[in-house]
Amino acid sequence: MTKAEGPTSALRSESGRAPEIVAETERLVLRRFVLDDAPFIARLLNEPGFLRYIGDRGVRTVDDARSYLEREALESYRVNGFGLFAVELKTDWTTIGACGLLRRPWLEAPDLAYAFLASAEGFGYASEAARAVLDLAWSTLALERVVAIVLPDHAASTRILEKLHFQGTGSVTDPRSGEELALFRVSRDEREPAK
Repeated sequence: MTKAEGPTSALRSESGRAPEIVAETERLVLRRFVLDDAPFIARLLNEPGFLRYIGDRGVRTVDDARSYLEREALESYRVNGFGLFAVELKTDWTTIGACGLLRRPWLEAPDLAYAFLASAEGFGYASEAARAVLDLAWSTLALERVVAIVLPDHAASTRILEKLHFQGTGSVTDPRSGEELALFRVSRDEREPAK
């Protein structure tokens, strides 16, 4: 099956075109979210792991998810030129997660963010997708630094960041929730060597 034959080509953005692919890895395709992804977003944002480690975004229905996509992902693409991207498996084009960069006004640089369905955890997909996003950050976006924030007890996420050469640099308080978060940074010259 070629990419054109996969389900992504059946999805449509607001312009009526298929979603833009931003990166590919050996096993994954990263593409821009479109409003047709609302059912997936409603599922992802209500996964127990998402609620525990990222937070409740108040998305309960497909309509809520559509509004969330418009307000968050699509607006970020328009304003920043980047945002969260849908992560699909190349084997069957199933959407399994989200990974990308978020611009948060209270952080010094774009924030690497990712979330995956519980059924997709433990296969290295988060590391693979995050590595592709960092490649995009350094090459296409020409960023000098990327940060990441995690709850201090989220050991799996911390391991992913360390594998990607992020360094822990203290903590930061999320102004929305008041939570103390571990802060990590990586700069262009600290990135892992090309393979």
